[in-house]
Amino acid sequence: MKTLLMRILLVFVALALFNPSSLFATPERRIALVIGNSAYSSGPLKNPVNDATDMAAMLKKLGFSVMFKKNAKLQEMDELIREFGSQLKKTRGVGLFYYAGHGIQIGGVNYFLPVNARIEKESDIRFQSVNADMVLAEMENADNGLNIVILDACRDNPFSRSFRNAARGLAIISNAPSGTFISYSTGGNQVARDGDGRNSPYTKALLENMDKPGLSISNLFMKVRGKVKKETGQIPWELSSLEGDFYFLPGSGKPSIDKTETGVAKTSPADEFDDENSKLEAEQRRLEEERAAFARKKALDEKRQKIAEEKERLEAEKEAARQAELERQQAKKTLAMVSRPSASTAQEIRRDGRFIAYSNGTVLDTSTNLMWEAKDNGSDIKWYDAKSYCENYRGGGYSDWRMPTQDERANLYDKNKKNRHGYHVTDLIEITMCCPWASETRSSGGAAVFGFGRGGSRDWTPKSWDSGTRALPVRSGK
Repeated sequence: MKTLLMRILLVFVALALFNPSSLFATPERRIALVIGNSAYSSGPLKNPVNDATDMAAMLKKLGFSVMFKKNAKLQEMDELIREFGSQLKKTRGVGLFYYAGHGIQIGGVNYFLPVNARIEKESDIRFQSVNADMVLAEMENADNGLNIVILDACRDNPFSRSFRNAARGLAIISNAPSGTFISYSTGGNQVARDGDGRNSPYTKALLENMDKPGLSISNLFMKVRGKVKKETGQIPWELSSLEGDFYFLPGSGKPSIDKTETGVAKTSPADEFDDENSKLEAEQRRLEEERAAFARKKALDEKRQKIAEEKERLEAEKEAARQAELERQQAKKTLAMVSRPSASTAQEIRRDGRFIAYSNGTVLDTSTNLMWEAKDNGSDIKWYDAKSYCENYRGGGYSDWRMPTQDERANLYDKNKKNRHGYHVTDLIEITMCCPWASETRSSGGAAVFGFGRGGSRDWTPKSWDSGTRALPVRSGK
């Protein structure tokens, strides 16, 4: 009898000392870094920011402490990854890295592109983007036992046409730290779809399955693969060096971590003791959600009022600017009429096939009857400034100069000729850099350029671009 009483007493002591909440995942033991990049100047994407935003919310729901950044620049990505590794090393918990955006491979090495990457040639990739191996290195250094890498980054390479060693999609990583699970939105050297809805097909399938209780990580990604393959034909791919199973949400319906020798999560045996604790936590969450919803509504009302005021101010500024521009244009016309030089003294000084150079700094193309300025503006210039330069040019005594079209630019290209700067055009016209602007524009903010380098090329570039661009006016030769 005395022995039985002692056993009962020991049980009550153990229950009093036992803290079931320690077996459940806290934000400090599940660390996630989520990055979504959409706003690229070359090859912008629709869904990565949406994908990353929704994934961050899901991971918070599943007990992760989430570091989240959208449209990250190069330095921001570097600092975030280093801080992520530092947090993992401190907590020794589960680490998860999620990236959505442009990812490319060069020579079998994967890179993540920040939104401010300036890529003009293949060698720029190493200095303008983030090597994917940096994430794995931080995880290996943390020695935390379990890491998950999710890459929805197999969109097409927007620079592949000018790269010699570029391949489609991402390369499959062949080596990773022990206890690592890596998932790609599609197979190696394949391109994944961005998606027509709010999310990419891959991330949408993930979000639909991650919070299902009792679904191991292996079964989760098998379900994702089946759904994505059925809907799109692309086949997500995984690599794993896990030595056990991990559950985002165990069968109890509560995020839990109980680290084994392998560092792989398993369901806590204390589930039967925490019913009351779970009810209190659920009530606390509901209260916090209600408070957050009220705060969001208040913030939205304030934002709506601020936007209305900003619209009113903007309309007033636009009207004032419009009136000022009308006055400026009228003043320019008046000045041009007063100071217009004479074109009657121009003399022919040289010929090159169909082109005739005159002493007043103009060159006539007899095949098109277009008259060109004999040299471009001589320095990098943005599209708006180039347009203004052409329209205000008064060379040869003429006032009807303008910016040429793509076709007019292309008609100057001659693969059998080179001027002294090495560009394929008659040497009577001094084009000092490869790519003069053309007049065509797009509503998305791009403008046309024509390249006089090797092979000639037509392209679209943001109007604010000012690297290698020039202004070369043209007018009717009559």
